[in-house]
Amino acid sequence: MILTEDQLKSLILKTGILDERGLSELSEFAKNSQATFEDAIIERDVITDQNLGLLTADYLKIPFVILSNISIPEDVFRIVPQKIARKQKVIAFARDESGLKLAMADPRNMEVRELIAKKTNERVIIHYATQRDIENALRIYRKDLKKAFDELVEAVGDGGISQEANVGAPVAKIVDLLIDYAYQDKSSDIHIEPKESNSLVRFRIDGILHDVLYFPKSLHERIVTLIKVLSRLRTDEHLSAQDGKMRIQLEEEKLDIRVSIIPIVEGEKVVLRLLSSHFRQFSLIDLGMSEEDLKKVNRAFKKTYGMLLSTGPTGSGKTTTIYAILKILNTREKNITTIEDPVEYKIGGVNQVQVNPKTDLTFAHGLRSLLRQDPNIIFVGEIRDNETAGIAVNAALTGHLVLSTLHTNDAASAIPRLMDMEVEPFLVASTLTVVVAQRLVRKICDMCKTSYTTKKEELKRNLPLDMVEAHFADKDEILVYKGAGCKICHFTGYMGRIGLFEVLEVSKTVRELISKKSDSEVIEKQARLEGMTTMLSDGLKKIIKGQTTIEEVLRVTKIELV
Repeated sequence: MILTEDQLKSLILKTGILDERGLSELSEFAKNSQATFEDAIIERDVITDQNLGLLTADYLKIPFVILSNISIPEDVFRIVPQKIARKQKVIAFARDESGLKLAMADPRNMEVRELIAKKTNERVIIHYATQRDIENALRIYRKDLKKAFDELVEAVGDGGISQEANVGAPVAKIVDLLIDYAYQDKSSDIHIEPKESNSLVRFRIDGILHDVLYFPKSLHERIVTLIKVLSRLRTDEHLSAQDGKMRIQLEEEKLDIRVSIIPIVEGEKVVLRLLSSHFRQFSLIDLGMSEEDLKKVNRAFKKTYGMLLSTGPTGSGKTTTIYAILKILNTREKNITTIEDPVEYKIGGVNQVQVNPKTDLTFAHGLRSLLRQDPNIIFVGEIRDNETAGIAVNAALTGHLVLSTLHTNDAASAIPRLMDMEVEPFLVASTLTVVVAQRLVRKICDMCKTSYTTKKEELKRNLPLDMVEAHFADKDEILVYKGAGCKICHFTGYMGRIGLFEVLEVSKTVRELISKKSDSEVIEKQARLEGMTTMLSDGLKKIIKGQTTIEEVLRVTKIELV
């Protein structure tokens, strides 16, 4: 952050965007979500990244540049080595008779300025650019992965990657290259899949797999062997599944990677899960939770007892939501202990326990031990069986705040699911405070967002009539948005993800229905009468705001397009 919090507050006050009270609330939000004040300004949509950059540049008396609005010549962009550009957040973007123009996120970095001036023997003219703008530009102008891969392999031989002479390629550099590109693309997983005549690399970006590279089959076994060595797996085992973990040092951070290798017909397939702490720095608002739902969740976790559940299918962001809550609750006067399988992200100040079936450290047995550790707050990674469910509910009943996840399709279904696990209805009614059901949809890319109109009749073909009327009763044509596709979003029209939420607050009436063993439909109906927003309704709100598309909401809520 180039300006201090006080300097930023002064700038915001002068513009009249927020008053003292608004700034105080924003400061509290930043503190609770462990974000910088600058990030909080952007996350809460107080001001756009570009406008904040303009204010900052004006304050610093430095010219401001928006890199996304200009075309950078290839030879100029390559003046600053990519490693330095990423680490120092600096880009050479233009050159003329007056000198070399540099965009910097921190114009006070004299060491980098002098280094580039010495290297080029030119006058350096400094411009201010926001960190987000620089990071986007670095992604746009970096080498294509296929080109970078070909150059790396050809460095060893002289005939191209298809020739057998190149099987001695620097495999370690190839693996580093794949991981580095996946990290920059904010991929969650790398799939390395052997085919009949070659191998395929795919990145999972925003929940969707993308083919990014084919390489010769002759390199596949060497790459798999290196990954096994780095993750301390058996290199002589080719017919069994193996799981491990490794750590790679990138420019931005030390990246933990979970490794899974399984034998398939064509060879061994590798999946690398990138466990970036940088990508997990989310607040509940970042995740897309509305102010109304946020109030319900706040009321639940401010209690010193009870159970808060996050539900949804695999990959719906349940653990991320719980982690966002734990960050808020994580203060020195509280003892927070978790039991997870696996522990993917470390939280400072929280005692995290890894499930280990080999030593009989299961969720149930571990949870029993945790209760003897004098905890205030317990996070159980997942309630999978009757024993874990029973212990968790009893812990919530005896003065502990228990957070956990459960696999159900919606919020109301979590209640009969607990009863199926032989938890008595009166215990569920006594302990359960809030159930958060969720899905993840891709966000429209801000760099190529465009608007268009669609007729209400068209929506009625794909959505429930009552839902369409509730949101668009007085409109025949509706303004919606989509991404046209650009380099930043890999021409998909989407960049990042946001949650669709359904927050069921267990009221007195809902408790009575639980005690009577009412089914999920009755409970959901009552919750909706009391103001619960369904995931589909939340999705429609996000469509209207221009955050996602109709197709995305239909995709994750499993409503088929006609």
